[in-house]
Amino acid sequence: MALLTRALRVPSYGYEDEGKLVVPPAAVLFSEFRSRINPFIDRKNWLVFMSWAATLVCAIPLVGFFVFYFSWPLLIAGFIYSMVVLGTHGTIWYHRYCTHRAFTFSHPFFRFLVKNSVVKLIPDELYVVSHHVHHLISEKPGDPYNVNGGWLYCFLADANHQPIAQDLSEQDYNRLIPMLSHTGVRINSYKQYQRWGSIAHPLTTTIHFVLNWCFWYAAFFFVGGHGLAMVLFGAAGVWGIGVRTFNFDGHGAGKDKRQDGIDFYREDHSINQLWPGLVTGEWHNNHHLYPNSARAGFLPYQLDYAWWGILALKRLGGVTTFRDSKARFLAEHYAPHLERKALARKAVLATDCA
Repeated sequence: MALLTRALRVPSYGYEDEGKLVVPPAAVLFSEFRSRINPFIDRKNWLVFMSWAATLVCAIPLVGFFVFYFSWPLLIAGFIYSMVVLGTHGTIWYHRYCTHRAFTFSHPFFRFLVKNSVVKLIPDELYVVSHHVHHLISEKPGDPYNVNGGWLYCFLADANHQPIAQDLSEQDYNRLIPMLSHTGVRINSYKQYQRWGSIAHPLTTTIHFVLNWCFWYAAFFFVGGHGLAMVLFGAAGVWGIGVRTFNFDGHGAGKDKRQDGIDFYREDHSINQLWPGLVTGEWHNNHHLYPNSARAGFLPYQLDYAWWGILALKRLGGVTTFRDSKARFLAEHYAPHLERKALARKAVLATDCA
């Protein structure tokens, strides 16, 4: 726990002042962003640069699609790929497996397949370590995408707040490694970490991205030509931008939007939103309630494609074990809620009869 509070690189403006969250103006946030994304002024910026470069380069095929290959069926395919396929994969891979280890693969082959089942945009390291910190101190100073910092604070978080600290001791660095060792990432030695400022090695990470992109462009082209390949790569870029906005909306945009009978976790302002829930299985309040669960859709209307995907892998032999917290949720939260509602109705009827 103590390690996580110092695991991330503190921005120049700091996280708090006299116990209060520092909320920098937009100019300061952009200045920090520029200093963190440029690998030519500091090679330790390579991971952030790669993440943003991969996302922004997708604008090229997106423009190419609209100029040369536009059609409504292809646009719909891009929408589904961005909203449903990539969103669901992100929930399965980054959220439930890489960070929370809610399930286990039976063999590295299946891990490889799931990891590379979509166009790769986000380096695992940027997501995983910071997400552990987010759950530990959600909405408190030091939370890398603290909703109370505002939309831009969250949107630029992967550059400004999510990279790991650059001055970790060898002991602390070695304690961070297990957070990523199960993901298949090539781990830097401590000496390499001091040179590159990351757990992941830049060469193998770059090769992974290049091979992943080559495979998927060729696969999309084989199925539907340049039009399909361009729209799906463009859609991946749209997802890459959208996912950076999620936590701000998923925590009520800084307001308390929790609803009784829907949002049962009360330690922060996370909410169960219909849109990301119905298209990706990301019922965010449920996730904060039981972060290690492979299922987050607990109520009948809460569709959970990510959970269905994990179940399918289990039946195919690709997954050996998983955690499912639905029974706990129903017993610990939903049944008591229904009992309280029934007692309240009885009290109202008794008052009316009197």
